Formats: sequence, structure tokens, C-alpha cells
Amino acid sequence: MRTAFIETLIELAHSDERIFLLTGDLGWTVVETFAARFPERFLNVGVAEQNMAGIATGLAQTGFVPFVYSIATFASMRSYEQFRNGPILHELPVRLVGIGGGYAYGHAGPTHYALEDLAIWRAQPGIAVIAPADPAQTREVMRATKNSPGPLYLRIGKGGNQEVSGLDGRFALGRPEMIRQGRQLLFLASGSIVHEALSAASLLDEKKIPAAVAVMAHLPFTASVELIDCIAGFEFIITVEEGYVVGGLGSLVAETIAQHLLSCHLSMQGVKNNFSCESSSEKYMRARQGLNAEHLAETALKLLGAH
Repeated sequence: MRTAFIETLIELAHSDERIFLLTGDLGWTVVETFAARFPERFLNVGVAEQNMAGIATGLAQTGFVPFVYSIATFASMRSYEQFRNGPILHELPVRLVGIGGGYAYGHAGPTHYALEDLAIWRAQPGIAVIAPADPAQTREVMRATKNSPGPLYLRIGKGGNQEVSGLDGRFALGRPEMIRQGRQLLFLASGSIVHEALSAASLLDEKKIPAAVAVMAHLPFTASVELIDCIAGFEFIITVEEGYVVGGLGSLVAETIAQHLLSCHLSMQGVKNNFSCESSSEKYMRARQGLNAEHLAETALKLLGAH
């Protein structure tokens, strides 16, 4: 996804002189291509994320559309106050790009696990919070939001992210994208972990249970009409996210069900335990949290059997 991001940013920058890229001394082997083509619109701020947020705010006030690039944990938390008081409160078009959501940084350990980023930004009205599922959707997100007047938080994968079958890059703010048809049960996922939801649905096929799968890349402050219509059509819903279950996709769906009196049974699958002493691969950490296909399929069977 990082490659898709930088290639699309270069594409957009060729036709839009407002685009400016800042990095906190991170992203080498990725950002150099942009820096080489647009040196006057690139700035390495150094390890100073708070200052970077302030600089981006100033650039946006003078007419630029700054993209602020860093590892997701650093991007989302080190500059939270500055981003809130700057681009959010002043409704400025700053794009905060968090690389490697969830357990993507694997052996780098808990300091690099971005598990609360989507939740803390979703708590702020006025910012679009987006976690695309694959490189093609990342490209479409950037094109679809290029003229958005307000700020945006974009969580993208660290690398090696496969295309999601049936998604074909489709994206629109507030709209779930159905990638697998089914009845009664829906897996609703955000980010690259949608692959686990698709695999879980395939496992359920073996038991003659046709489960639907949809991608919800945009996590709005309040539910969209499209989200309401989507989940209202299913009796059972399992949300799948690579982050804490509080405040993110699961919370969004729970709020939607409660506020709109929908008759859906919900199971929120995400990170529920800290395991702060553990450091391992993304695959291992997902399994440790029950976020692999096998556990998700078991969760679906228990949910269906209990009602």
C-alpha cells in the first residue's frame, strides 16, 4: 500500500501544485521518488512529529494540501493535540498518513503496534478516518478525497498487501463495499485484515453457510445511510478490525444498531487484550487475538448457534 500511496501522490502532484509531502525522518525507500520529482514540495522535518503538525497547519493555511507521513503510532499519537487544535478545529485539508496499522510492524514490538489510532481519530468530529483494504482501494481513496476541504487520517499497510478479490478498488465515503454475497451473516471489515474475513467466509462455505463480506474503509463519526442500509439486511454481523474493539469499527456498528433500533446480533472482533510483553509477526499476533480466519469462522458458528 505504501507504494500505491506514493505513486498516486506523485500522479496527483503533477496536476495539483498544492500537494506537499512532509515526513518525520521516516519512509526512506518510499518517499524519495516524490522528493526527487518535487523537491520544492517536500520537507523532512526530522524526529519532530508535533512540529510537523504545526508546519502542515501553516502550509494548509497558505493554500497547500499537506500530506504528513509517519509510522501509524507516531503519526496518530505524538501530534494528536497539535493536529486537533490545528487542522481539525480550523477545518484545514491536511492528510495525516499512518503507515502500518495494527500489527504490521511485527517484531518491532508494542511501541509500533497501532491499535488505537482509528478510535482516537474517530472521536474527533470533522476528520475523515479511512483504512483502505488493499493497494487499489488506497489509490481510489486518494483520488476520491483529493478535493475534500477538511482533514483526513489515512491508515495504510506497511507493504506486501494483496489485492482483495471482488473489491476492484471501489470506495466512497460512508459506503460499505460488498465483496462477497451471502445471507443472514455479514463479516464487516476495515483495513487489510479483510483477507481473514474472506477466508473465514470460505471456511463457512464448507458447512453450507453462505456468509457475506463487506469492506468499510471509512469510519465516520456518525453512521451513514449506506451503512445503516447495509447492516439492516442481516440478522448477524461480525465486525473485524486490527485494533482495539472500543471506538473503532465495532463501536460504530454497535452505535448504529442501538441508535436506529436495528434487530441485528453483533459480535465485535478486534484486539481485546494487551499482551504488552509480546513481540512477533503480524500473523502470530493476529492469531493470538483471535483475528485469523479459523477463529472468525468459529465465532460465526457460535453466534449462529446461540440464536
